[in-house]
Amino acid sequence: MPELPEVESLRRMLLRSVAGRTIVAARIGRLPLRRRAIPNFGARVRGKTIEGIDRRAKYLIIRLDSGDALVAHLGMSGSLTCRDVDFDSSEFDPKHDHIEFQLDNQSRLVFNDPRRFGIFRMVPRRELDDLRELKGLGPEPFSPEFNAEYLAGQARERRVAIKNLLMDQKIVAGVGNIYASEILFRARVRPTRRAGRVKPDEIARIARFTRIVLHDAIDGRGTTFRNYRDSEGRPGTFADRLQVYGREGEPCYRCRTPIRNVVVGQRASFFCPRCQK
Repeated sequence: MPELPEVESLRRMLLRSVAGRTIVAARIGRLPLRRRAIPNFGARVRGKTIEGIDRRAKYLIIRLDSGDALVAHLGMSGSLTCRDVDFDSSEFDPKHDHIEFQLDNQSRLVFNDPRRFGIFRMVPRRELDDLRELKGLGPEPFSPEFNAEYLAGQARERRVAIKNLLMDQKIVAGVGNIYASEILFRARVRPTRRAGRVKPDEIARIARFTRIVLHDAIDGRGTTFRNYRDSEGRPGTFADRLQVYGREGEPCYRCRTPIRNVVVGQRASFFCPRCQK
């Protein structure tokens, strides 16, 4: 599932390609997504200009000049691509092109989702803060509110595993399974440790490496294992730079000890048993 780096890199690319463009027409596919689109969707977006694109946690927020916003979540297999005449769509099954916007420069913004777990909603922008998907989210990892002191306060006396705490969207928005494993490896903290038993200096390293890992992943346009593609249809490149995730049995890059995989919170969690304590 795309996490913060994938969504943020997608946001930045879409800003360059679709911000300022006007929607000429819109089409909704026959197969429903996780939630059905609103009635008269096409009529409400037709003729509207895309003012900008924001991100909150793992959600894209496309601002229209009408005062509405399109809120998109890519789900397990979704992609949002800007397709001009040179776009190679051979990897995208057209029957899974569930939402399509025709833009005033002859390009198309297409939401493709084979597994249909994605979300594409239209809401008044004034209601965004009360939207169920966005309400109650924790601070963004790059915001001033997220720091070692904040994270230490959230971890204090908590029995939950530190990896689960880091993935809790009410604690910090946007961190998922892949990057939680990578952050904890760099911070040298085992993912199974109780959050309340993680020492202050370790918490400080976790907070610091959260920003570093996410920045690096954004620079690499995110991580692709199967489905994820950016707005130009390309896979992310950060998979080549992963230190532990998906490397069970392979030697640790630091100490050559085989990487282990344990289940934490029903998710695969990769770590080095020697480097991470």
